[in-house]
Amino acid sequence: MTASSTTAPTPAGRARTGGPQDSGPKILEHVLGWTLVVVVAMFVTQLGLM
Repeated sequence: MTASSTTAPTPAGRARTGGPQDSGPKILEHVLGWTLVVVVAMFVTQLGLM
């Protein structure tokens, strides 16, 4: 028996590699990420670094 036939299939049909889980609201992650970008940009401009 090969290793691929003994493992259970994942919902996406791919083997898990130990990366981040595919759970959680994606929109919240994107909104928080862009908010962080804007805050850092404002901080940099206030310090006069750009």
